[in-house]
Amino acid sequence: MRLAFCLYKYFPYGGMQRNFLKIANECHRRGHQVIVYTLSWQGEKPDWLEVVLVPVKALSGPRKYQKYSRWLECNLENYSVDVVVGFNKMPGLNVYYCGDPCYEYKSQKLRSWWYRFTGRYRHFSSYEKAVFDQGMKPFILMFSPVQQELFKRFYDTEEERLVMLPPGISRDRCAPPNAAELRQKFRTKFKLDENDLLVLQIGSGFRTKGLDRSLHALEALPNGLKGRTQLFVIGQDDPTEFISLAKKLGVADKVTFFAGRDDVPVFLQGADMLLHPSYAENTGGVILEAVVAGLPVLVTDVCGYAHYVAEAEAGELILSPFSQDDLDNKLEQMLLADKNIWRENAIKFSKHADIYDMPKKAADVIDQVVLKKKQEVSTLGESH
Repeated sequence: MRLAFCLYKYFPYGGMQRNFLKIANECHRRGHQVIVYTLSWQGEKPDWLEVVLVPVKALSGPRKYQKYSRWLECNLENYSVDVVVGFNKMPGLNVYYCGDPCYEYKSQKLRSWWYRFTGRYRHFSSYEKAVFDQGMKPFILMFSPVQQELFKRFYDTEEERLVMLPPGISRDRCAPPNAAELRQKFRTKFKLDENDLLVLQIGSGFRTKGLDRSLHALEALPNGLKGRTQLFVIGQDDPTEFISLAKKLGVADKVTFFAGRDDVPVFLQGADMLLHPSYAENTGGVILEAVVAGLPVLVTDVCGYAHYVAEAEAGELILSPFSQDDLDNKLEQMLLADKNIWRENAIKFSKHADIYDMPKKAADVIDQVVLKKKQEVSTLGESH
């Protein structure tokens, strides 16, 4: 069967993008032909995947996405596909991978009142309704119980369309047998001695991920502790405004920025803790990647995967409503604490938790939709 995957942008270091590729690969493995329609593609293209660059341009994001949707609708009418799988909210989907939090909730609770009178709001609100409004057709692949309840609250989405999936963490993120050796090599490479403390923050979209909060927390550390603490930031984003903020706070010499990279598992072994004070996060795959690597985590409870940190007893949660003082205090406490217990708890959790089979279960849902459409076509043929 021919499957159309719809994704505005592909780059190799985004969490949603990595999951897209895992699901697409599993569908290919099951014998489906997979085509992805995207506005841009960075990185290598698998030989089994047909990549179609949608030729539309616009000055604003919403306008570009509208043109993308219209082009896609016209193209799919002339280029037969069996199922349309979307990784961004848009009309015309059969299956939607829910990689973003509830837009309506953010608009009402995290934005100024006038924001809902803007064209940007009208666009993204209407595209979210096309997926979640009661009476719409797409099956929705969910990862966060918190977000599921928000969507049901705002759209009264039918329970039978919401399918909860496990996270789908790659097993190469788990702490390997030679973790101690990897850690030592890493710390030697970056000139970190036994007394130095390395805080890691990973994720594209520095604003949403709360990097400003992290920089303020670093600045608030007692001088002695601050003197031996480093913050490494990895993400596919422009760091300019955060470099300026770090300079303003007097911690620029404590912060190192890295673009997205393939050796993240080594960083997870070399660091002392992961800091993830996100403002909003549907899932947060890096949270679980840190847990299975045995790295203690400090995370805001608004993140979809934050509950795994509590379940594994592998770190601390910053509870809502967010307080910078709370973050500052917990960062200091975790840096000073004995981290071995968190590490041992995390590794034990990684050995039995149901967190690895997301691509298979997502492909199961897609196969169910394929089967349903086959049955509809067969029934229609018999009626004629």
